[in-house]
Amino acid sequence: MSQLTVLLGDLEAETKAVETMLASLAPQDWDLPTPADGWAVRDQISHLAYFDDVAMLAALSAQEFRALRADLLAVGGDVPDRLVRLYRDMDPVALLDWFRSSRARLLKDFAALPPKARISWFGPDMSILSAVTARLMETWAHGHDVADALGLEYPESARLRHIADLGVKTLGFSFTNRGLKVPDVPVRVRLIAPDGGEFAWGPEDAVNSVSGPAVDFCLVVTQRRHKDDSALLTEGPVAEEWLSIAQAYAGEPGPGRTPTGL
Repeated sequence: MSQLTVLLGDLEAETKAVETMLASLAPQDWDLPTPADGWAVRDQISHLAYFDDVAMLAALSAQEFRALRADLLAVGGDVPDRLVRLYRDMDPVALLDWFRSSRARLLKDFAALPPKARISWFGPDMSILSAVTARLMETWAHGHDVADALGLEYPESARLRHIADLGVKTLGFSFTNRGLKVPDVPVRVRLIAPDGGEFAWGPEDAVNSVSGPAVDFCLVVTQRRHKDDSALLTEGPVAEEWLSIAQAYAGEPGPGRTPTGL
């Protein structure tokens, strides 16, 4: 089984985890506030559906995508906030159908693409494999926001490995995105998987290191939890600074979440 096939299967499974939460929502539940400032449950889902469509455009029609990107960025910052406002009055049934149909098309269309082909995006160009990983990360992160709004526990799975890997790979981006120099020293990342196993990156003798639960690392690098509200342990100044600015998604530097002290 190819790496792309595995990734698409995991993206489909992550999609089902989100759909399970949405399937039984009452109409008023779609307007419940989520931890993302100013975003309701409905906004999390319209964001996913919209950028599924944009990801397919980027993969299948580069020229049209670049034109769309130029139009979006020409208006100024806060692109995600501006876009969710466009769909805020959408009927929940239609919104859920949009998410389901866009995701189904993406899973089908991406399966036919060369895994290492490069596509443009809002950050650096990336491969089809990376694009699918990014959609999985976005689904998981926004799914967490929905779960938090509904008071539900979001299921943990081995799929966290993909998100954690993206978090590690975007260390340099997290610094350059804020106009900071990328550290020239390695960072060891050692995480406890949901099944008790281990995910690890970097040399074992690195002076800088991050360790702890994989779910906490994923929540921090997707800016769903402040590092001080996690069980992550850091050693070394580079590891500490990285977790304070970590951002595994493209776009302007995110504000992150305020520590709760709990």
